[in-house]
Formats: sequence, structure tokens, C-alpha cells
Amino acid sequence: MTRLVIVFTALVFQCVICIATETADVVPQSRAHAHNDYYHKRPLLDALQHGFTSVEADVILQDGDLMVGHSRLELREDRTLTALYLAPLAKRVSENDGQVYRTAKRFILLIDFKSSGAASLEVLRKQLKPYLHMLTRYENGKVYPGAVTIIISGSRPVAEVAALKTRHVFIDGRFPDLHEKTTSDLVPLVSAPWNGTFSWQGYGNISAKELEKLRSIIKAAHEQGKLVRFWAVPHRENLWQVFYNEGIDLINADDLPRLQKFLESQSVRKPTSK
Repeated sequence: MTRLVIVFTALVFQCVICIATETADVVPQSRAHAHNDYYHKRPLLDALQHGFTSVEADVILQDGDLMVGHSRLELREDRTLTALYLAPLAKRVSENDGQVYRTAKRFILLIDFKSSGAASLEVLRKQLKPYLHMLTRYENGKVYPGAVTIIISGSRPVAEVAALKTRHVFIDGRFPDLHEKTTSDLVPLVSAPWNGTFSWQGYGNISAKELEKLRSIIKAAHEQGKLVRFWAVPHRENLWQVFYNEGIDLINADDLPRLQKFLESQSVRKPTSK
């Protein structure tokens, strides 16, 4: 029995070392966004293993806690925002010179509220108190970058967040925000569904009209200091290539290894001229 315990302990230790090595050696991909990250076998950890620098978690307020899941039928007692994301990120930051990745400064935790935005924000602010040291904050009209930037999507409590004099959360904007020129210290990111905004699905070439439309969106966002993201995006390298060439900041993906492989391939080729 003692020998079995020793062997088991050694295997566990070896596994921990293996995981640490995988995440330590990975090249962070500044444009990789893990859509619905919590559906992966190891939420957050799988994304980190593949170098993703942005992850998305849907949360629902239930019994005073923020539970991770797309619907109430998916909720489980052990799958809370704190357990799956906040605590593991804090641990990694504390062990990694104050950053999620040693060679990448930006990491986004996109929290998609699936229940009341105002009520969810109130609980989120309480749950963030032990982790403020690692978070990007807004104070006295200035943004102070942290290891992790939290951006709220879904049922967005825009007015409530904007009213905070000091805050550690930001808002995922929509394309109308570009016309209103909402400041990037409140809305650092604008997102929209690809399907419904564009008709091209990644087969053949994008039309000149839609390419011009895409470029105008990106140009307006970047002039205002905002990142651009699309969701409901077909998983096709041809479409990703256009996103990459045109400067889409966060490329949505459910297939983590596939997007990682695609982005790594771009480092050995020159982007297509616009």
C-alpha cells in the first residue's frame, strides 16, 4: 500500500510539472480569444496551455453567487467564477512575476452576464475585492493597467459602471458606440456577431463592399483606442486570414489548438498588403 501511495504521488507530481512546463513554454497569442471558454475540459487552463490571452465566461447570478454557465440547467455548485477564473488567475499572477504570461502584458477576462446586469455587478464587485491587486483599474480619469482586465458583456450595466469613480471593470461595447464615440476608458472593446453583420462565410474571397465595411469599422475603433471582436464566426482559416490581415484584435475561437496553430503560422509569413 505504501509503495502504491508513493507511485501515485510521484505521478501526480509529474503531471503538475508537465502542466507547468506546457504553460511556461507556450508563446502567448495576443489576438486569441477563447469563446465560451468554460466548455473546455479544463476551463482557463486549456486556454493558457494554448497561449490564449483572452477568455470568455458566461455567468448567472444564483443564490448570491456568480455561477459559470450559459443557462441555469448547466450550473453546478463547484463551477463558480471565483473557483474557475479569479482564484486560478491570481495564483498564476503571483507565481509569474505579476503577469499571466511573462512575455505578454495584456490578458482579458470577458464576463458575459446572463442575468440582471446591475445585480450581477454588485456581487462581482464584492467578489473582486481579494483580487484588486492584479486588475486593471480606472481612477481619477486614468486607466492603470493590471495583469488582468475584466470586461463585462451580455447584460451590461453600462450606467452603473460609468457612475463608479474608481472601478476595476469595463464594458464590452457595440458598434453604435463608435458613432457616439464612447471613451475607451469605459468601453475598451467593441463586439458584434459576424453573422448578421456580414454575409461572407469564409468561402472564396470577401466582396469589395464587405471588405470596405470591415475596414471602416476597424479604422473607427482603432482611432478611438478600442479593440474589435466578432462572435458567431465560422471556424475557417480563410476567414481568420482576413481577420488577421485587416487587424481584428481578438479572433474568436472554440477550437483552441486550431487557432493557435493558425496564429503561429503567421509569424513565419508576411501579412498580405491591404
